[in-house]
Amino acid sequence: MAYYSYVATDVNGSTVRGKEFADDYLDLSEKLRAKNLFCTEYTEIKEKLSDAKYKFKTKDLAFICRQLASMLTAGISLVRSLHILYSQEENKKAKAALLEIYEDVQKGRSFSEAVQARPGVFPLLFVSMVAAGEASGNLDAIMTRVADYYLNQNKTNNQIKSALIYPIVLMVLLIGVFFGLFIFIMPMFRDLAGDDLPPLSAAMFSISDFLIPYWWTIILGVGIIVLVIYFLRKTPWFALWFDEMKVKMPKVGPLLVVIYTARFARTMANLYASGLQMVDCIEKSSDTLNNQYISNLFHESVVEDVKHGEALSAAITKIGVFPGVFTSIIMVGEESGALDEILNKSADYYEDEATTAIAKLVGLMEPLMIIFLGIMIGMILAGIFPILYGGMANVGN
Repeated sequence: MAYYSYVATDVNGSTVRGKEFADDYLDLSEKLRAKNLFCTEYTEIKEKLSDAKYKFKTKDLAFICRQLASMLTAGISLVRSLHILYSQEENKKAKAALLEIYEDVQKGRSFSEAVQARPGVFPLLFVSMVAAGEASGNLDAIMTRVADYYLNQNKTNNQIKSALIYPIVLMVLLIGVFFGLFIFIMPMFRDLAGDDLPPLSAAMFSISDFLIPYWWTIILGVGIIVLVIYFLRKTPWFALWFDEMKVKMPKVGPLLVVIYTARFARTMANLYASGLQMVDCIEKSSDTLNNQYISNLFHESVVEDVKHGEALSAAITKIGVFPGVFTSIIMVGEESGALDEILNKSADYYEDEATTAIAKLVGLMEPLMIIFLGIMIGMILAGIFPILYGGMANVGN
């Protein structure tokens, strides 16, 4: 399939320009005729689409799932639905990825095989839900469920981003004030300073004398530290240690656990309601937590216990990560035979708690930065005032 740029005329004789995917000129003409357009000129656009790699964002996934669910519910075939999706897509890389999937499905491959053949483009949860929907014959209902899931995920991500704006502004202000005061303000008082300086004033001038010629070394050093941490995060041992430290940190750890609990409950409810086996649901749900330490506990302990016939609630209780109330809720769901409904209701509750947890996490950062900013400015003023008073006394004399 090629990508064409065309010039066409509509029924009113107006000129229309656009782009369209087609197998050849005849296919292009048929597609334009379906739009009541007559092709007068066309040019093939040379683009290498087969190598296009695109990782769909949470917002994109929510839109795709919602569109697919609507079209499938309306009775439109999957092939036609995928054709409409890629035709409406404006992002070139996303369009190329959807086109490849459309072509595979058109050739007879299942939808789940088509998306699974492109690792990294779609998350594993999406692939699993598509496979479950095709196996059960309820792909439209599954897509609706997945769309709701990704909408909630996108909402949570937006809340985190919005909550972090103020702390980031404070952090930038803190760094700017620090360098500005020591590099530009302190040297202005050098002529007023005598030989007998208070210890605080002497220390501040020493910091200023170091920063003026070597400020770039501090920025370079911080940049190197950030890069080292970034690459270490990609190593298994450091990622495992870092994720474990996050969970066990005082104050911060319990708040993060609430967020992980909400994510696990929602994912588990969706997968279990889709008809997947319990072990598959547990493995895939733990992989979506974005915490290698908890995921390892699930794979090494919970999954093995469930395989040997132990109840999910008892297996989760053993690892001691999630709140006891949550494991009790799972036990009630197992006993009543309505585990998916119980998990959905608990997910609603913990998602509300997760929103509160995010606000608390940000709330822990804001006062600390304000305190640091106040201490820094206060120390500088305390170091400058004696110099000012001494300079004014000398002027008076």
